[in-house]
Amino acid sequence: MPLLQQMKIEVDEKSGFCFGVVNAINKAEKELSGGEKLLCLGDIVHNEAEVSRLKLLGLHTITREEYFTMSNCRVLIRAHGEPPETYRYARENGIELVDATCPVVLLLQKKVRESYKNLTRENGQLVFFGKPGHAETTGINGQTGYNAIIVRGMDDLEKIDFTKPMELYSQTTMPIDAFNELATAILKRAGENRQVMVRDTICRQVANRAPHLREFSAKYQVVVFVAGEKSSNGAALYSICKAVNANIYKIEDEKGLDPAWFKGVKSVGICGATSTPRWLMDKVAERISEIC
Repeated sequence: MPLLQQMKIEVDEKSGFCFGVVNAINKAEKELSGGEKLLCLGDIVHNEAEVSRLKLLGLHTITREEYFTMSNCRVLIRAHGEPPETYRYARENGIELVDATCPVVLLLQKKVRESYKNLTRENGQLVFFGKPGHAETTGINGQTGYNAIIVRGMDDLEKIDFTKPMELYSQTTMPIDAFNELATAILKRAGENRQVMVRDTICRQVANRAPHLREFSAKYQVVVFVAGEKSSNGAALYSICKAVNANIYKIEDEKGLDPAWFKGVKSVGICGATSTPRWLMDKVAERISEIC
């Protein structure tokens, strides 16, 4: 009697935390190793499993509203970054900040701050391609005194005055194809005689995930994509994978697996967002091997 062929289960080596998130988590773990309490301004990463793991080590998440009522404590600033008033409040209220802002985001904040000063002198406008309410977008907009024009897509172009000089920037994690489409439309609307500067500030460590994930997703009968519900990067990368392989399932952790997905399946690929820890994808792979 022939042996049953064992299912191939592979975790994508290139999925998982980006450098900025790794840096933030390493800083948190280092600070927590001394046993002292540490607060985090917002979820350190948009993944509930990782947030829960760090909470057991002593990292407690607070909201912005809570932060602006506190004093004499230690607070971690996550990779997304913060606007200037967060730092000002800390100085005035004895708060020790552990700044884990991603270096890519820090550089973007500096560029936006300088550009806005120059544009103000020219009666120009700073246009930012990003998600309203996202922590990174809030931090960037804060560099302009909240005077940037936030556009999420083509439907928001009416917010722009095309008779004025402008500079276009982007949230570091936005899709590069969407940014290029938006930039092309803005240049076309502005015409040849207008001053428009396009600044591509998308993080390539994030942007380069897309072509790799397309290739990875095409290799397997079934793909399991692991990401937190709050992860905007996870939603974007999942859509990219789904366009290549319709047999894809998005879950937050191994509890979301359904044995029916794997009936008659010989190969399964597991991948995730830049906010998905490797240990969680490994746990999903282990659970699939148990139920199949």
